[in-house]
Amino acid sequence: MNLLLFSRFEIGSDGLLCIDDARLQHLLEVHGKEPGDTVRIGEVNGRMGTGKIITINTEVAVLEPTLDRLPPAKLPLILVLALPRPKMLRRVLRAVAEFGVAELHLINSLRVEKSYWQTPVLEEETIRSYLLQGLEQSRDTVVPPVSCHRRFKPFVEDLLPDLVRGRQSLLAHPGDHPPCPRGADGATLLVVGPEGGFIPYEVDKLQAAGCNTVSLGPRILRVENAVTALLGRLF
Repeated sequence: MNLLLFSRFEIGSDGLLCIDDARLQHLLEVHGKEPGDTVRIGEVNGRMGTGKIITINTEVAVLEPTLDRLPPAKLPLILVLALPRPKMLRRVLRAVAEFGVAELHLINSLRVEKSYWQTPVLEEETIRSYLLQGLEQSRDTVVPPVSCHRRFKPFVEDLLPDLVRGRQSLLAHPGDHPPCPRGADGATLLVVGPEGGFIPYEVDKLQAAGCNTVSLGPRILRVENAVTALLGRLF
């Protein structure tokens, strides 16, 4: 935990922050914090700074917060991702927050198993917990919005054209396509499909909406590796 995140409601009327959950155990067992020490803190969707530990024991830690810094800027990127299997989705959500992706859209594809949409990982609080883990790792406070679209065609025809407008829009797809550019030129939208790629019909619809097809080379990567490789290449 590189940043202790807290919500505004955890600040008392005296202006002090009280921690009594797993974050307290982390302060004690991992960081070995004592009264008088400071810790990096951040208000969820707010500012960052430091917290001076007033008291700390096995029951509670009381911190005096000083929030004097803005969180790092998000990448100018909207990521559109075919829903991966649940185990991989957990890792992707953390990575999205760590890299600073501004917005995530999870979409359907013929090659997305229907059972994936039933996973508890897609519950709002579970998604948020994985995003917060990524924010703690990368020292950020702003939770990126995540939207789920269970029907491919309505998303591509009704929503995607507005998302594409004014952005460099790329569809990462296996095959003989131009290489993914190095270094994004301003606002960008990136579409990543399932491990086997989108079916031809889906590729055609994405291209018709304004996405330019690019490739990472001849190898077929796992979704999580493709996402991180593309983000590293673009930003």
